[in-house]
Amino acid sequence: MAHKIPVVTLAELKAAVGEEGPEIVSPPISASDIRKFALAVYWPETPPRLFWDEEYARQTRWGGIIAPQEFNPFAWPLSGPGFLPYPFGFMRGARAFNGGTAAEYGVPMRPGDVIRATQRIVEVTERRGRSGPLIFEINESVWRNQRGEVVKKARGTQLHVLPEGGLP
Repeated sequence: MAHKIPVVTLAELKAAVGEEGPEIVSPPISASDIRKFALAVYWPETPPRLFWDEEYARQTRWGGIIAPQEFNPFAWPLSGPGFLPYPFGFMRGARAFNGGTAAEYGVPMRPGDVIRATQRIVEVTERRGRSGPLIFEINESVWRNQRGEVVKKARGTQLHVLPEGGLP
């Protein structure tokens, strides 16, 4: 089933500032998910044993396997567009680009964790660029484990490049 991304106007985008999108819940994280992610990220090197060797990981301060900070438990959804579904929509006629993300990490993700994530728009600004009108949309997402502990806080910029003359 295809996921339909809503189309919004600039006024609707600005009105969404401060609103929180729907909570997204990951499937339980498995040790195999963590191991495969670490193998892919560290390839062709061998990943740190903390990410795949249970016996070794038990002897560390973590007391067991943990996931690399960049691990994404939303990467293999059963439905939807993948990663963290973007709940706020895109502007018709605009080209959208990822303008970058900064993250802060809390407790590590572990096998058995179920991650709950929320996202909200914190700011929408308009500027003029060489290619025409630009909209900068700043979003924040917070990921928490089943104990309510913060796993990750991220702040990202979504850049909407509008056609010259504005939107239709």
